[in-house]
Amino acid sequence: MQILVEVKPNSKHEAVEKITDSVYKVRVRAPAQEGKANEAVIRTLADYFKVAKGLIKLKTGKTSRTKVITIG
Repeated sequence: MQILVEVKPNSKHEAVEKITDSVYKVRVRAPAQEGKANEAVIRTLADYFKVAKGLIKLKTGKTSRTKVITIG
């Protein structure tokens, strides 16, 4: 499965909001520095989809707030 993720770093809480079947908004506490937010996004999505972190891959958008992520 491939999804588009809009990331909101430095949030007060971590949450996943489903916009459409393939578009999600992910809020993470981590700052957008040195990949910390990307790691938090992967961890948060793994919890949300109830899969192992290793099954979630960042396909594009390493330094962007909009990312394409594959799951599975």
